[in-house]
Amino acid sequence: MEMRKPNPDAIARCIRKARTIAVVSHVNPDGDTLGSATAMRLILQKMGKEAALFCDGKIPDQLAFLPGAETFRVPTGAEGPFDLMLAVDVSDVKRMGCCALLMERSAKTAQIDHHPTNPLFMETNSVDGDAPATCMMIREQMKTLGVEMDRDIAVCLYTGISTDTGNYAFSCTNAKAFRLTGELMEHHLPLAELNRILFRVKSREQIRLLGKALQSLTFRGKGRIAVMKLTLRDFAACGALSEHADTIVNYGMDTQGTEMAVLARESEDGNVKFSLRAKEPRQVDEIAAAFGGGGHPQASGITMEGTLDEAVEKVVCAMEKYLDETGRQE
Repeated sequence: MEMRKPNPDAIARCIRKARTIAVVSHVNPDGDTLGSATAMRLILQKMGKEAALFCDGKIPDQLAFLPGAETFRVPTGAEGPFDLMLAVDVSDVKRMGCCALLMERSAKTAQIDHHPTNPLFMETNSVDGDAPATCMMIREQMKTLGVEMDRDIAVCLYTGISTDTGNYAFSCTNAKAFRLTGELMEHHLPLAELNRILFRVKSREQIRLLGKALQSLTFRGKGRIAVMKLTLRDFAACGALSEHADTIVNYGMDTQGTEMAVLARESEDGNVKFSLRAKEPRQVDEIAAAFGGGGHPQASGITMEGTLDEAVEKVVCAMEKYLDETGRQE
């Protein structure tokens, strides 16, 4: 059985043999998947490859500054053919959305990812569940390919590393993340500007939506679980998009006495999307997996059918059961 492990040599062989490459990000794209994809596009261009970026969904306005972000396309199935399809930061085939169409239009498929729940769904897999961000794996891939760092690539990699580590505050942050950021700084990385864009500036729609979420805040599991809900009506009232809800769950985690947090929101496709968070040693990845989701031990996601209240009750009950079985955190 194939093991989850980083395999930059195998990915490098795929890339070197390919001329046309489709680089794919996951649905509801975040800084790591977009930073990884835009960095790979620049890397491949330096190698003389033809690289195209694909994503099922809108690129968040907050991340539109990434070099090449304007070139992302939503595939129709008529693109290609490609010599290689390379997915970055995609935890399973469902997370590609309609980009899965490109698998049939590509001679070879490969992936670079850091989710420990990844089922190794490509022909060639480079998966490191211990890496704080996929962008850190992209840096190692660069070294294997012999491509030099520049400012634009540094911007892309910093975006993924900083966002997936919560601005270096999450438990996944390690010394390697700081060392790599130091290296990126040597390439004229505009740290203060990027930090402001990524972590300080909030749109009016985001602030209004946060207010709606906080109004819904309740506590379950003897106060250890913070629960927030957002309806389609809430989004409409705030003029907000799905991307504006991305970090709201963290406010639940910041509440004193909570060990886990959940944000559930209705989506236009009729499903309910969940963001789950946990403080160490608590974990939410197995809870997410039980409902067809996945992610990291302290940060996972789920997409479920059903009404908002029904779906929330199922997930929160599973979280309560988990806390009861694992005991109160000391």
